[in-house]
Amino acid sequence: MIATILRQAPADRRTRITAWRQLTDILAQRGNQLAEEDVRRSLHALAVLRPHVPEDVRRDCARAIARHGRFAPLVAFYAHDVAAVSAAILREARLSEADWLALLPATNAMARSVLAGRRDLPEGVGRALAALGAASVALPHPARAATDDTLSAPTRRAEGVADAAPSQISELVRRIDKYQSRRSQPASARKPRRSFQFETGPDGVIHWADGITRGAIIGLSIADAAFGGEPGTDGAAAGAFRQRAEIVSARLWLEGMADEAGEWRFSALPWFDPATGQFRGYRGTARRPHHNETPYGRPQADDPGDSIRQLIHELRSPLNAISGFAQIISGQMFGPVSQSYRRMAETIVADAASVQAIIDDLEIAARRGHTVPDRESNETVDVAAIVKQVETDLAALLAEHRIELTLAHVGSGPFLGRASDADARRMIGRLLTALVDVCEPGGILVGQLVTDSPHDDMIQLRIVRPAAIRFADAADLLDPGFSPEGEAPGAAVLSLGFSLRLVDSLARAAGGRLDIGHNALTLHLPSATSKPETERELQQGE
Repeated sequence: MIATILRQAPADRRTRITAWRQLTDILAQRGNQLAEEDVRRSLHALAVLRPHVPEDVRRDCARAIARHGRFAPLVAFYAHDVAAVSAAILREARLSEADWLALLPATNAMARSVLAGRRDLPEGVGRALAALGAASVALPHPARAATDDTLSAPTRRAEGVADAAPSQISELVRRIDKYQSRRSQPASARKPRRSFQFETGPDGVIHWADGITRGAIIGLSIADAAFGGEPGTDGAAAGAFRQRAEIVSARLWLEGMADEAGEWRFSALPWFDPATGQFRGYRGTARRPHHNETPYGRPQADDPGDSIRQLIHELRSPLNAISGFAQIISGQMFGPVSQSYRRMAETIVADAASVQAIIDDLEIAARRGHTVPDRESNETVDVAAIVKQVETDLAALLAEHRIELTLAHVGSGPFLGRASDADARRMIGRLLTALVDVCEPGGILVGQLVTDSPHDDMIQLRIVRPAAIRFADAADLLDPGFSPEGEAPGAAVLSLGFSLRLVDSLARAAGGRLDIGHNALTLHLPSATSKPETERELQQGE
């Protein structure tokens, strides 16, 4: 692969950046395994490309490989770049003591300043730095100063999509690593969070925070008000942002761990570039609201869905990143891509969309699964029409596994249910998909939609158990780890047990339920046309 890259003469800016990233990635991952001649030619190619690759790109590449930078020649090459690039890799690089000692004599004062600020280097490296003397160190605390974004801010230029990718990847990896390290600490060691600091860009999106887990706050915007219980800020903050005015004690809602989720109050001031006067964003602090700032001093109620929402929050960012980069590859935004890689990327995009749909269902279940059923809701839905639409949507899956689905309508109708259209589609779609997935190829799935039960004000969707789960008891069917024999190779990402639990949770939130009988599974939904029990009894008496 090295030879292939080196044979191609980069003709334009994009191909030069691509070659730079490819060579850096190969050397970082397999530098110790390459032949000495290949390493020499690769470093020479990087040296030739360096004047033609923007500083921001070089810095982002350095950050991306820093934590895994164990190939000393590559670390030495990046260490001889400008201060921002050099510091980006030297702050995180992990080399052996022998490699560090070999590297030090060839480093400049700025690079040694960065290393002097580290506390995780081998003891011998610290002694070597001390032996070089204070004159060899350019700044007392350069690690932060050299990587401060404000140093290179006036020289930033808008890069294309290709330039943004490594920054997103490195930021994602760093956020996951930091979050995992925090989760590994004992719960008793964590102190309740009472305040934190943050900074936004000119678009109002928070891009830096200190004192709180980055995943809980990074990416939120103070420029737009949040509605419907979503994380974000109130309208006062959004209005002040539009006027570039001071924000005082505005409300902020977060999701995440118990000590981070809930309501916060924040104050922030706009800041401007001293050289150009250009608006650069807001800097502020957030705190928990005082007792007298909470209406009637109401305590925060424990939410049983916190753990599910935290899981969803952890899944969305990496899933969106994976899907986004797969779309970039599929769309050949970085340049020509072979057909096999494009097909692989398209498969990843489709799988990510399926997982995203599941995450949406889980989020809705977490929000509504513990609410009191609203039997007085005025929302009605045609259950028969939704069942027909779901059958149409499943046609390809049914044909692939040679499964015949037959659903009869029992009763005079109409089949109007008391639920939202979206919830009904989720319940019926998940139930039928889960049962189709456990049907044996060539099997038949039989069911009924019933609306004339004299003693029940529910519309019932009854599905006869497939042969694979004919004799399984209810406990097994609701077990997320249960995998019946004959499960289709293309079974859904969610297990059968997980899907049934999800359907039951959504149904109960709508005032219905999912019954697991000996012969059939029955989804009950409140009927919008049923008559009260007393009225039925009077009619029967007449």
